[in-house]
Amino acid sequence: QVRLVESGGGSVQAGGSLRLSCAASSHILTMSCMAWFRQAPGKPREWVARFFPIGSPYYADSVKGRFTISQDNAKNGIYLQMNTLKPEDTAMYFCAAGQYSACRTSSDVEYWGQGTQVTVSS
Repeated sequence: QVRLVESGGGSVQAGGSLRLSCAASSHILTMSCMAWFRQAPGKPREWVARFFPIGSPYYADSVKGRFTISQDNAKNGIYLQMNTLKPEDTAMYFCAAGQYSACRTSSDVEYWGQGTQVTVSS
């Protein structure tokens, strides 16, 4: 069992930045993937970015060029640096991980964090 704990959410004006952190209870090299998803009220959970211990990260088109997913070696987790935030980025952000999956969709994930709220005002 892997435990994931997110932090770093908050409220920011449009155009601002936030950095989310996800601390994992297992070393990142034991994961097949780690990812960030988000869910706005009344909408399905959507994939934002995914990270592989070996290989390049992938981003949803809606965040490409603005968000960066990276590894946190010290805490065995990942970051999500979010720049040029827009009101449509407002959502609960979830860290996810898999040990035998690819984190491509919400059904392709084995572990979830509790979520951290991001609110972007115009």
